[in-house]
Amino acid sequence: MQGGAIGSAGVRPIRRPPGALRASGRLDHERQNLSNIAPLLDRNRAFASDPGALQGMPRLPFIPNLNLYVVTCIDCRVDPAHILGVKLGEALVQRNIGGRITPAILADIAYAGYLVDTKAPEGPYFEVAIIHHTDCGSTLLADDDLRHGFAQRIGTDERALADTPVLDPSRTVQTDVNRVLWAEEIPQNIHVSGHVYDVDTGLVTTIVDARARK
Repeated sequence: MQGGAIGSAGVRPIRRPPGALRASGRLDHERQNLSNIAPLLDRNRAFASDPGALQGMPRLPFIPNLNLYVVTCIDCRVDPAHILGVKLGEALVQRNIGGRITPAILADIAYAGYLVDTKAPEGPYFEVAIIHHTDCGSTLLADDDLRHGFAQRIGTDERALADTPVLDPSRTVQTDVNRVLWAEEIPQNIHVSGHVYDVDTGLVTTIVDARARK
């Protein structure tokens, strides 16, 4: 039969040029990739159209308006913009699994401190506020099988993950405050404090008051 096969319902299938198929597939793929962030892009356009949105930004990107550097967890329930009311330009914010102080986090804090040392030696220096929280997903890494599987997934030594779980946030945040205070690469003018956020009550409790290395 010429002109292509006819389907069981007697309807001839539509043939599209190969280029059209590729373009259609690309557009579908782009729509799929944008699907989750699309509502936020709408919010961004509203933000960008607000003449007052960018007023009051700090003069230097490493000296935020509140002289604060927040380290906390990637948990979607623990957003400093909401639980602390942090506004744009008020704080440096860094998030990782559990809000733990790792070598990578120390390097970033040291970099921000080095910029103050070299570009704005008059200061002010910032306070590093470390926030751990209850019901943290990092506790799953206390499971031997899960930790082993994840270590294989990312190609790291399993022992490097053993200290990650925030099983007792009041204890782990004290440990991480000391990690910053003891790090020689962190300028002595930087203060460090430790806090715990309760995901059930919404309250943040200070465990370690701000202090600098002696």
